[in-house]
Amino acid sequence: MGRFSSKRIIVTGGTSGIGLAGAERLAAEGAEVFITGRKEPTSGRLSDSVHFVRNDATDPDAGKELLQALPDEGGFDGLWLNAGFAEVAPLSEIDAVFFDRMMHTNVRGPVLQMSALCDRLNDDASVVVTSSTAIHEGSPNASIYAATKGALVSLCRCWASALGPRGIRVNALVPGAIATGFRDFMPKDFRSAFEADVVGRTVLGRVGAPGDAAAVALFLLSDEAAYVTGSQYLVDGGLTMA
Repeated sequence: MGRFSSKRIIVTGGTSGIGLAGAERLAAEGAEVFITGRKEPTSGRLSDSVHFVRNDATDPDAGKELLQALPDEGGFDGLWLNAGFAEVAPLSEIDAVFFDRMMHTNVRGPVLQMSALCDRLNDDASVVVTSSTAIHEGSPNASIYAATKGALVSLCRCWASALGPRGIRVNALVPGAIATGFRDFMPKDFRSAFEADVVGRTVLGRVGAPGDAAAVALFLLSDEAAYVTGSQYLVDGGLTMA
């Protein structure tokens, strides 16, 4: 019997990277998992207990459409709001299109998904929201991305208060440098230099694996974290210790 036996959990942005690693682990520990994304999962054949739901967090109807796509019967024991993306630009190049693209995906999407799904969560369920160590790093070209991820931490604390009377816990996962395709938007040479710099500032001296972050998310989703809410869990190899 696994920690998530007979539990149903939703993972947005669960078709690659940290979300997919977490979904596969949840299924291995007994959960029925619903993963969302704009494209099919990047891995091969998934467990029979992992179901793909096409959903685009940038769409203003993402929350309602996700609710309609999920099974009508029964509630859910966990919700991991993981969908998001990164894009950087110098301050002088930020325009309304850039701003809206980031905010719509990384903030509006999770807000509307949470609004649509909160009544489908069982009492004593757990919610995890993926933020980023960008909120602490002060990178000059990541101001909007960092702002979106900072907003999620604030939302977590408010949601923890709102849902606490039902025993529902809400916590933020705050990953640092994790080896996913998240930085593929960067030119190859720039990305290599960026990652080398990050590793040089990381106490453990390496980039994290998707499973490193997923393991912490699973702890927060599990009953082992029954008295944890409104918190931020850093998974950054010591990057932000200074």
